Amino acid sequence: MDASQTIARRPAPQPAPYRVPPEVTARRDPAWTRFDPSVVPPAFPARPIMVGNEIYRHSVYGQRHPLSIQRVTPAIDIARALGWLDDAHYLESRQADPEQLHRFHDPDYVAAVVEAERTRQVPEAVRERYNIGRNGNPVFAEIFRRPATSSGASILAGSALAHVQRGIIHSLAGGTHHGRRDMAWGFCFFNDPVLGILAMLDHGLERVAYVDLDAHHGDGVQDAFHDDDRVLTVSLHEDGRWPRTGALDDRAGGMARNLPVPPGLNDSELALLVAQAVVPLVQRFFPDALVIQTGADGLADDPQAKLELSNRALWDAVAALIPTAPRVLVVGGGGYNPWSVARAWSGIWATINGIDADVHLASEAQRVLRGLTWNHSRGRNPPEHWFTTLADRPNPGPVRESIHRIIETVLSP
Repeated sequence: MDASQTIARRPAPQPAPYRVPPEVTARRDPAWTRFDPSVVPPAFPARPIMVGNEIYRHSVYGQRHPLSIQRVTPAIDIARALGWLDDAHYLESRQADPEQLHRFHDPDYVAAVVEAERTRQVPEAVRERYNIGRNGNPVFAEIFRRPATSSGASILAGSALAHVQRGIIHSLAGGTHHGRRDMAWGFCFFNDPVLGILAMLDHGLERVAYVDLDAHHGDGVQDAFHDDDRVLTVSLHEDGRWPRTGALDDRAGGMARNLPVPPGLNDSELALLVAQAVVPLVQRFFPDALVIQTGADGLADDPQAKLELSNRALWDAVAALIPTAPRVLVVGGGGYNPWSVARAWSGIWATINGIDADVHLASEAQRVLRGLTWNHSRGRNPPEHWFTTLADRPNPGPVRESIHRIIETVLSP
């Protein structure tokens, strides 16, 4: 065999692992957050507050994109219709400006997103370098303003929480956990959980835990704090699903724990994982603050994953995690069925406030749900309970041996 044949059979070189330089997340002066305590509703911190924005009512990623649906404003509208939310507990988020985004994101990348919104087009070189306009990261009318608004919400929430002893903030549009420092990734242009955590740390908190309940691995947050012992990242996600990272033995630089669960995960299995693994991991870290990413794509009614959870299981997980830290930021995440997302996230707001979400919906709340549309085969003839109730039927089941192995592995030293 000659040398050319030998070379031809060698495996292709693998790209270097994505890493964020530690100096990017090292503590800085918090002036970049431009935090103004006067904008926070007086009801906080005695009561939880919700952060939202009207930009999400009409902004979509494109008619054929999984995020062509309405998700944030329907959940807010349902909470208002049921009397669970009023103006005293609601804060319209401001848009983060480029300088604030530079706290984590590369300035040239931020400028490229701004320019893509201005021109509604992306040169091929920019497309290749920053992954904008391809791979599920389309150019659309609010390509900068929309993610900058969710980032502004997390920056504000992180800053506000750092200034109180206890408190809970719910930011439904947050949770863009795939965003990379200098690249769009997985429908995420900016990484608002990272910016929210950095706001907490820069304002003086010492330890922040991040728990990701999305069906996809929280890779962008883990990578941002890969070597930072101030941040514990815990991700519970479907094994083998994109981005195909977050293996059971992946602990990043030591401060990550990953729970890749098998398809078909049921309510009983999630409850056991949360009670016996996730909650103990967070308690052991003793955080000053906790960020919970509540992607709804692990629900049985979602088309993007193969997990079989009811929304009750997600609510119970949030309820179990809230007591583990004095300050809690709850953000959204994935979720690609507009009815299941709206029902799940309005139920999370109820859970945060100690309200039983297992209710038959009044006519005004039903109108919100009946007004939604979904360009998907499952959206052509939605079942009636998607309109009339918030709570799914529970989906208990047997606990498989693989679940016990996950718990044992993540708790081991």
